[in-house]
Amino acid sequence: MAAKAFEYADFDKFDRVRVPKICYAGMLQYDGELKLPTRYLVEPPEIDRTSGEYLTYNGVHTFACSIVGLFFPSNVNVCFVICGIEEYVEIPGDSGISFNVQPKMKALEIAEKARDAILTKKFEQVRVNLPNGDMVGHTGDIEATIVACKAADQAVKMILDAVEQVGGIYVITADHGNAEDMVKRNKTGQPLLDKSGNIQILTSRTLQPVPVAIGGPGLAPGVRFRKDLPSGGLANVAATMTNLHGFEAPADYEPFLIEVVDN
Repeated sequence: MAAKAFEYADFDKFDRVRVPKICYAGMLQYDGELKLPTRYLVEPPEIDRTSGEYLTYNGVHTFACSIVGLFFPSNVNVCFVICGIEEYVEIPGDSGISFNVQPKMKALEIAEKARDAILTKKFEQVRVNLPNGDMVGHTGDIEATIVACKAADQAVKMILDAVEQVGGIYVITADHGNAEDMVKRNKTGQPLLDKSGNIQILTSRTLQPVPVAIGGPGLAPGVRFRKDLPSGGLANVAATMTNLHGFEAPADYEPFLIEVVDN
C-alpha cells in the first residue's frame, strides 16, 4: 500500500520536498479483488483443476469454514458456491487488535460450525483452517502462542469427535510451521542472544517439515503411508484426499501419500 501511495504526485500526507519520478511495481498481483499492486511484473498464475474443483464437479458436497476468506484457493470458487456444491462460512475475526490479545481467535467457533456440518451428514467433505498457531506465532508472544495452540487443540478434538460419530475419515496437516519453535538459533541449534543477553524471539515461519495425520473409523483396513515415496509435501495432499473420496486423482497431480496393503 505504501508503494502505491508514493506513486501519486498529489500525495499530501506530508511534505516530500521533491517528487522523484519513480514507478513502483510488485512481482505479481497478490490480491485479485483489490487489484493490488496496480502494477506488477509477472502475470498471476491461473490456478485450475484444484482438488476442490475436481471433487465438486464430481458431485462432492463440501463445507468450508474459517476466519480466512479463501480455502484451498482457486480462481473458480464462486462457481462452486453458485452451483450449490460448496458452502462457505466465514467467522468474523477480532478487528483492531493484535492476535496475541485474543490468542484463541475464533477456533472454537470454527470447530462448532464444522462439528454441526459433519453431524448433518449433508456434506462429503468438511474442511477448516485454524490459523491460531500461525497468526499468534507471528507476534512473538510465547505465552499467547501457548494459549493459541491449546485452543486449536480443543477445536481439533471437537471436530474429531464428530468425525468419529459419523464414521468418517480425517486428514490433519499444515502448510508450514510457526509456533513449534519461537527462538532464533545459530547453526548449531543454540539460541541467539541480543546485546542485552536476552533470547531473540523468532516471529517468522519455520522450515521444519509439518506432520500429516490420516485416520478415522471410515478408513479402509490395511491403509498405511507409502514407503516408496522419497519425500512428501503439501502438494501430495490433494491427490490423497481425492483418492480417499473414491476418485482417481488426475495423472499430473503429485502422488498420493497412502496405499492399501492386504493383510
